[in-house]
Amino acid sequence: MKTVAKFEIKYLQYLDPDGKPVQKTLPKFAQDVNELVEMYKKMSFVRVFDAKAIALQRTGQLGTYASCLGHEAIHVGIGLAMIPEDVFCPMYREYGAQFERGVQPHEVLLFWGGDERGNNFSGPKHDFPWAVPIATQNHHATGAAFALKYQGKKAASVSVIGDGGTSQGDFYESLNCAGAWKLPTVFVIANNKWAISVPLEIQTACETLAQKAIAGGFEGIQVDGNDIIAMRDAMEKALDKARNGGGPTLIEALTYRLSDHTTADDARRYRKEEEVQENWAKEPLIRLRKYLESLGAWDDAKEEAWKAECAARVDEEVQKYKAAGKPPVESMFDHMFANMPEDLLKQREQAIEEAKHHG
Repeated sequence: MKTVAKFEIKYLQYLDPDGKPVQKTLPKFAQDVNELVEMYKKMSFVRVFDAKAIALQRTGQLGTYASCLGHEAIHVGIGLAMIPEDVFCPMYREYGAQFERGVQPHEVLLFWGGDERGNNFSGPKHDFPWAVPIATQNHHATGAAFALKYQGKKAASVSVIGDGGTSQGDFYESLNCAGAWKLPTVFVIANNKWAISVPLEIQTACETLAQKAIAGGFEGIQVDGNDIIAMRDAMEKALDKARNGGGPTLIEALTYRLSDHTTADDARRYRKEEEVQENWAKEPLIRLRKYLESLGAWDDAKEEAWKAECAARVDEEVQKYKAAGKPPVESMFDHMFANMPEDLLKQREQAIEEAKHHG
């Protein structure tokens, strides 16, 4: 029996968990120490924001919130690689990427506070809102990529999904269409090892998730998702290829979910504390900070000063969120239909009357 095809999955890493380079040459952007400092500061800001959002939820000032703790390198790396003309189709925790694209932190808080005004966020208006239904964002990204190609624009779409979402039919359908039509899109899998309470090894027999691109007929690559240098480099190359007619790429970013899935979850019920502690030693901020310290570009004093600056800015954003006030009750009807059906119009009127009755 002859072999008719062979495939391989490459792995990309520049910094190991101790912040030591594992390759002789870093990408051009990573050879600029000031740029690396800015990348570190961006990740740190996201972490300070994330902690504040959780505190707001725990004190009843925010609805259910999806933490991004441990994912900062993936998200900031995505945001830094994209250009304004690209289209971003996020999942529901890619705050670092969205901040890079102009979304304001208080808009994220509005969304998780149940206020639809948060979905009318700043940044490119062609970016998609948060997608809580699993894998629908992959369809959106594929459709957007088709439109970009049809219109002859030199831009690409980007979507993000978790490891659990790769078991969804929408994910496979999107890959198939993107590959068949050679669309300008990049699929990112944030493989954090847990689909809420289901571990990766239970939901798939694949050795990697990157190899799922093979069925779509295009390249899949596995990246150390805790290494922001590797993440940004992989994204820049994949996006450049997409914008110049080279078709789609799938990037499996290996990371770990250091938090609960959302604030409605308690991960202590299904995973061991030893596993969590082991992964804290590999998280993205520690590794880049160690590398910067080895270059003499960061120290404890700079760390404390930057954290204080981040906390002050986050507090300002929280005040904007609180000052927005509660939206009118009828707003829950106002963002779905251009011409609202009669039954919903009646429900809207009833809701307004009920709100008046209850003050």
